[in-house]
Amino acid sequence: MIEERKTTQTKSNIVHNIIMEDRKKVSVCGVEEVDSFDESSIILKTTMGTLYIKGSGMHINKLSLETGEVTVDGLVDSCLYSDTEKPSASGFFNKLFK
Repeated sequence: MIEERKTTQTKSNIVHNIIMEDRKKVSVCGVEEVDSFDESSIILKTTMGTLYIKGSGMHINKLSLETGEVTVDGLVDSCLYSDTEKPSASGFFNKLFK
């Protein structure tokens, strides 16, 4: 039996993929912009929405916006997509300044 693999073409015709290896390395294709990054979180604007990568000791190892590729090293705790600008937060300061 031959397995057929479908790829998702997006509005900008760039394929979006995420490959995670042992929660220590994440390779993302289809990145349009790096919104922000530090050791605990990286926010990427992709062709499929905003991607939030959270963890510890993270750093961007490879970045090519021409090809839309980003490689992140560090311990990954979570990956979250959002179609909105910022995820809803319920922290102390967010409640204080509402």
